[in-house]
Amino acid sequence: MSNVIECRNLQKTYHDGTRELRILSGVDLRVAEGEILAISGPSGVGKSTLLHIMGTLDQPTGGELLIRGKALSKMGWGAINEVRNKEIGFVFQFYHLLPEFSALENVMMPALCRGATRSACRARAEELLNKVGLSERMTHKPGQLSGGEQQRAAIARALFNKPGVVLTDEPTGNLDETTGASIVELLFDLNQKDGLTLVIVTHDEQLAARAHRWVHLHAGKAHTRK
Repeated sequence: MSNVIECRNLQKTYHDGTRELRILSGVDLRVAEGEILAISGPSGVGKSTLLHIMGTLDQPTGGELLIRGKALSKMGWGAINEVRNKEIGFVFQFYHLLPEFSALENVMMPALCRGATRSACRARAEELLNKVGLSERMTHKPGQLSGGEQQRAAIARALFNKPGVVLTDEPTGNLDETTGASIVELLFDLNQKDGLTLVIVTHDEQLAARAHRWVHLHAGKAHTRK
């Protein structure tokens, strides 16, 4: 089984005047195709920082990130952006849907931003909204959707480009328990039926325990729990 993402001795340090704050101090981690990896740890330990580096939204100050075996340190920004658009989908705690657009338009947005026409990507967006259970809500704007429905739309948007991996940061953190459970079941169902590769950053240890692998961030390093 090939690795979609590989982290080799990843380090991240911030500087505030003369003070040095080390968030990651040598993370070694791989994400195999088709697996669900959970990352847990207390607030402030660097979970989101690690996820952002894995998603090429941030750069490490040391170590190496590989996507499909290719080292990003050897790429320019244009090539990195291309890798991100092709290989990585994102689902965040607060959805980040554009309020002036419908659910359908939000799901099409990754393609529209690349210059595709609405007619060229409408069928794919409709297919994904059907898959996540929003067939009756396609024309509704985010303000007309519940939190769970907005997160389902965000998941559909993340899947639009058929990414190699979807990175999720506390995907149920802004939802009530019942709605959050339905989002978890949707993600696990997409993994089981479609082979979707998932990385889930979560405080919920019950959720983490369901993943194929579970690592816990502590003192800047990733420790295997399962």
